[in-house]
Amino acid sequence: MQVTPELLAHHDRPGPRYTSYPTAVEFNDSFGPEDYEARLHEAAQLTITPLSLYVHLPFCESRCSFCGCHVVVTKNTSLADVYLDRLVKEADMVSQRLGERTTLHQYHWGGGTPTYYSPDDLARLHTELLGRFDMAPGAELAIEVDPRVTSTEHLEVLRGLGFNRLSMGIQDFDPTVQDLIGRHQTVEEAVELHTAARSLGFESINFDLIYGLPGQTDESFALSLDRVAELMPDRLAVYSFAYLPSKQTQQIRIDESQLPDRDTKFRLLTQAIDRLVGAGYSQIGMDHFALPDDDLSVARSAGTLSRNFMGYTTKRSPDVVAIGTSGISDVQGAYAQNHKRMADYYGAVDTDVLPIERGVALSPDDKIRRFVITELMCNGRIVADDVETRYDISFSDYFGAELASLQAPGGAVEEGLIEVSEGDLRATELGELFIRNVAMEFDAFMAGHADSAKPHFSRTV
Repeated sequence: MQVTPELLAHHDRPGPRYTSYPTAVEFNDSFGPEDYEARLHEAAQLTITPLSLYVHLPFCESRCSFCGCHVVVTKNTSLADVYLDRLVKEADMVSQRLGERTTLHQYHWGGGTPTYYSPDDLARLHTELLGRFDMAPGAELAIEVDPRVTSTEHLEVLRGLGFNRLSMGIQDFDPTVQDLIGRHQTVEEAVELHTAARSLGFESINFDLIYGLPGQTDESFALSLDRVAELMPDRLAVYSFAYLPSKQTQQIRIDESQLPDRDTKFRLLTQAIDRLVGAGYSQIGMDHFALPDDDLSVARSAGTLSRNFMGYTTKRSPDVVAIGTSGISDVQGAYAQNHKRMADYYGAVDTDVLPIERGVALSPDDKIRRFVITELMCNGRIVADDVETRYDISFSDYFGAELASLQAPGGAVEEGLIEVSEGDLRATELGELFIRNVAMEFDAFMAGHADSAKPHFSRTV
């Protein structure tokens, strides 16, 4: 692959990660609780179709300066305890509207730091939720954990409850980088937690790393990659640092001059690809890696990989329900996001109102473009016949302008990012590195953000 400075400069611009389409930037407050309730009633009709459930636990003991998640920082655990009661009440409200459709094949706890809570609290929450939902055979039960606060007892209780997937936040092992991002954890903590999880029989363990953090160098990141490869987790997510201080105020603490420049950041990515693929991992989508026998690798090879707000997944579901502050549900052709402010969330739940702050109902065009963009982001290709069969359109006519742009002089085809044939559009190995940019060609909303004074999205390089 020949990645020139000109190619990097051309594609180094703000762009979505496409965990949804339309992206959250398009959500608005004209979509409210009544709209979401109507979608839940529609979803209730699909009684034999499993759901996905996301549970947001936002509490953390401290805030890392790089973090882009919705978190509540407090050491006062009594504040966190009352939140669990509201979660259970929201689960009641949602499950009642879903009627008999309460079987889950994907169940994910994220944060924040779910293991901020004690093992007993986690067991109580899980038991309460299982009183409203039930697990399909072979369901995926996943939780995000922080090695700094997660004990062996946490893991023992979680495994006993049926959790089978674990995602550990590592970010970077280098002490200098950790100083600069306010997140101190040792290699030994990660090794101890990983060893305990293996001994308890967790089916899949994921590590999260981030490249582009302040103070990272080729040499320091190489050491972190080597240490990770020695442990051989089943999966790795190697995320690009999304530096958006105008949206994430805690990032103001980061000295921008200490961030790797564009060329260095790109080298960190390619270094991760080289080292992890060399260690036996398959590259999945834009930033994930998995061992060849992992479900993600198998799905990618079969062209059936999918993506939702919980990340890359093999569990395709027409409906994803989220509970907790800031959670985003994807139900029957609409996105619905819960209140972010705790007071607003509590106020809605306490008055038996679904705690929806904003959302958007997808148009027919949105649904077509969502499918096309998801296929690119997940499987690196678009099969025209699939699109035409699903939506009763002519792919070449419907996307004539986009195909012309891709094939124009200086476009993605000439750059070697995309290969276009009569019934297929496929990203090359080089194109996989710029898959967000390729997907943006099919995004009908991007033109409206081109002149925005504040970037809505992180940079793609």
